[in-house]
Amino acid sequence: MGLRCGIVGLPNVGKSTLFNALSNAKAEAKNYPFCTIEPNVGIIKVPDERLNGLANITEPEQILPAVIEFVDIAGLVKGAHKGEGLGNQFLGNIRETDAIIHVIRCFVDENVSHVSGKIDPIDDKEIIEFELRLKDLETLEKRIAKEEKASKSGDKDIKRRFETLKRAKEDLEKKGWIDTEGFSDDDNSTIKEMNLLSSKPVIYVANVDEDTLLGKENPYVKELKEGIPPNSLLLEVCAGIESQIAEFDDPEEKEVFLEEYKLKESGLDRMIRSSYDLLNLITYFTAGKKEVRAWTIKNGTKAPQAAGVIHTDFEKGFIRAEVIKYDDYISLGSEQACKEAGKMAIEGKEYIVHDGDVMHFRFNV
Repeated sequence: MGLRCGIVGLPNVGKSTLFNALSNAKAEAKNYPFCTIEPNVGIIKVPDERLNGLANITEPEQILPAVIEFVDIAGLVKGAHKGEGLGNQFLGNIRETDAIIHVIRCFVDENVSHVSGKIDPIDDKEIIEFELRLKDLETLEKRIAKEEKASKSGDKDIKRRFETLKRAKEDLEKKGWIDTEGFSDDDNSTIKEMNLLSSKPVIYVANVDEDTLLGKENPYVKELKEGIPPNSLLLEVCAGIESQIAEFDDPEEKEVFLEEYKLKESGLDRMIRSSYDLLNLITYFTAGKKEVRAWTIKNGTKAPQAAGVIHTDFEKGFIRAEVIKYDDYISLGSEQACKEAGKMAIEGKEYIVHDGDVMHFRFNV
């Protein structure tokens, strides 16, 4: 499965700078709104040292990491849900993503203007979320009106769907998000089908200055932490520093630079890992002479469905999966050695794939 994240925020908060650092793509980063008219798309490799461990053993022709697609969407403004500042188009782009990365300005720089004339991260956050919420309310109202007549037919499933939509609308109006606690699997499926903007998981990225990275307390970040809703995370990232980190080709030079700012890893690597955690995703591997490859699946996925990520025929004709734990593969040094040591398990259709499993699927179509 391909993971897709949309980067949103007000104009001039550092979105495009962050995107450039992510992908080394050259999205314009200028000091005025709407310089990003079409959404810029960057395909980013997911860092995973386990790929190198497997490659050292199998010596494959190629190494294929998992990827995340990041979509940089032009700065939203008040009235975006009605089309202000090309808002409708941009909101449509967000709708197709799995998660939202909401960049919020938490730094002072007199050389970079602010669309509201002042630094106020809570207000900035609420402007974006209000626009997403209004767009969703509009979507729900249209759907509820369409379903209302059908809900009186006596069909239990249609009535349940209608009540779920009404409850979702009430949640949005009262709480600002859809509270899925107590929803059945069918209810959640109904909400998921709507592809609502405000029901997507959110990573809030507080774009901070260098002093914050070095340990100075940032009052803007402190304020933000108190207002983060459920099903979301907050990361502190300095987009300017991330741009510099992205320029390093030499891993050792990059490590020295990170140490200067007391960072164990780049903020962008943390953001990628956080996207996986937030969406409850894991990685399994296939390894051979042709390629070593990482595959992304939902935690809890069974073997046939995991096989289907490679090709639908693998799922349709699934017979069994041969599974080696990553640590066993590395410590014993080969697939054959794992077989001989009894470390290769033969698993059937009910096997739940674990993070780090090295898998080979047997199928017949």
